[in-house]
Amino acid sequence: MSSHKFSSFALATLGLLAPFGINAVLPTAAHAGAGHNHGGGSEEALEEGEFRAMPVITLEGHGGYENNLTNEGKPAHYAIDGMFGAVMEWGLANDGKFAIEAAVGPALVWGEAEHFYGRVHVEDEHAGHGDTHASHSEKHEEHEEHEEHEEHEEHEEHEEHEEHEEHSGHSDHSGHSESGHAAHGHEKGQPYRRIDLKGMLQARYQPNDRLTFNATWQPYFVTRSQGEDIQGVKHEVSAGVTYALGDGDVNFALGDGLESVIDGVFISVSNHSGWESDGVYIGNYTDPWVGFGFNYDLLNVTLTGGPRFYTPGSYSGLSQRTDWGGEIAFEYPISESVVAFAHWEATYSTVSAKGWRKGFQNHVGTGLTFRF
Repeated sequence: MSSHKFSSFALATLGLLAPFGINAVLPTAAHAGAGHNHGGGSEEALEEGEFRAMPVITLEGHGGYENNLTNEGKPAHYAIDGMFGAVMEWGLANDGKFAIEAAVGPALVWGEAEHFYGRVHVEDEHAGHGDTHASHSEKHEEHEEHEEHEEHEEHEEHEEHEEHEEHSGHSDHSGHSESGHAAHGHEKGQPYRRIDLKGMLQARYQPNDRLTFNATWQPYFVTRSQGEDIQGVKHEVSAGVTYALGDGDVNFALGDGLESVIDGVFISVSNHSGWESDGVYIGNYTDPWVGFGFNYDLLNVTLTGGPRFYTPGSYSGLSQRTDWGGEIAFEYPISESVVAFAHWEATYSTVSAKGWRKGFQNHVGTGLTFRF
């Protein structure tokens, strides 16, 4: 049977992978959602008008590393997530399907909370110090102009007083800067912070066995203000389309060769927008990526990559840029009801700017999905 005949197991697994990750793991789910075989479950097709629902639990540990940010300490996040949800799907004509997937659960956070791609920290306190220093210099000049008639000793005493205040102010600012970096969660060790709450709601429409449309909303509730994390709800909204060039049935363990590669190739375009918990618009990016999925016996491997057209929010003062990204994802069925997965996504920024420089951001994760 063609791997485009979705198993409910694959749908549950792939759909619940979507909300995980600092750099939007959703493209992997969407790519696989085009019908690439992920094995390990029933491949019974839904007849037109047939309905199926399934509870699903996904546990994942993951980490994000932003080596290209200029903040001291190279900010990172680590988390353990437990997502509890369900998949509902309806059979359509021409082997098509419509599915709604939803999940919610706790996230144990170390370091920073995961956030939308491309967020930078704007050092407002440095600008404020510069403004204060400028104002102080202007007052000092006015004082010199209006107090020229004073005794020389009085002027010297005033200068000493000014120097003492400036030195004291500088010391206070230095202390604030150091404590600020610690409060931002960049200190060495990435300590345990708190338990947040995350969710996912996705609708997917598959009119036939090669074309898939999807729309996803991913809320993330920061339960307590700590460092750069502000109590409130972050949001990511995305939409995409995927088209499989072949039937998706590639298994090199069964003797498939290079002539079968085209059957595992697919293309996708997805757009993602993100907001911080204080309402700040972080920006949006579009990924026109190419992918290749195949099996080796029961192990499924999916490779994707391409350009990322990113437009930062106005808060950052940064211009539009083109980054490059790629991801490799693995899935292996342990039993009829349990699948193990792992993924690594890396993106390379091509532009150096304030608070941002050329270099890599990485996200890795691994976990288990249970279906019932």
